[in-house]
Order: sequence, then structure tokens, then C-alpha cells
Amino acid sequence: MASKNVETAYAIDRAFNRRDYQSVRALLAEDVTYVDTSTGRVYRGRDEFIGFMKGWVEALSNAEVWEPSYHDAGDVVVSQFIARGKNDGALGALPPTGKQLNLSFCEIVRFDRKGQVTTVHG
Repeated sequence: MASKNVETAYAIDRAFNRRDYQSVRALLAEDVTYVDTSTGRVYRGRDEFIGFMKGWVEALSNAEVWEPSYHDAGDVVVSQFIARGKNDGALGALPPTGKQLNLSFCEIVRFDRKGQVTTVHG
């Protein structure tokens, strides 16, 4: 049986796939931080975290977390998945290509004692 933290990480990914940002918000600590190591950008708070997710949907309107796996390490979960979708919107400064995009992701997700996500390093 998966730990509560693994279940929470999985629930966030499922909610993203449904574009259910309210469900994501409920699983995040108020002062959550997402560190995007590929760009060096840091997103602070629930609104910026959700904005980060919405940015992916703007770049890939059918974006989804695909083939996820979760590794339990107590108050940390390591999540690996493919971020995939059709690049039909700008991705940062890059114009849309109209092509399918498949990116391998690894996220280190930390939880507080209440089971809410406090930090994610992606």
C-alpha cells in the first residue's frame, strides 16, 4: 500500500491532468515553493505554483503527466514521469512547433507533518 505522501503526489498529478487546480491547491502548503532547476526560476506560494502548471497547459494544451512512478522516502517523495502534449503554444521564448513533446521529469517533493507539499525541486 502506498504511503499518504505518495498518494498525495499522485493526486496532484491526476488533478493536473483534469485541470482541477482547486484540488491541487488544497494539497499544497500556503508557502509552497517550486524550484524549476532547468530555468533557475522559483515559484513561491500556491498562486505561483498553480501559475507554473497553467504555463505548461498554455504551451501544450493537452499536457499530461504520463507513466508516473513514485518513490517513498518518508517526508520526501521522488516522482518520475513523462510530461507530454502537443506544443501548440509558446514555451517560454520559443514559438509553438505543432509537434508532440515528451519530456522526462524528476521531481523531489517534500511534505510537512500535515501531509501538504512544502517544496518541489523539478
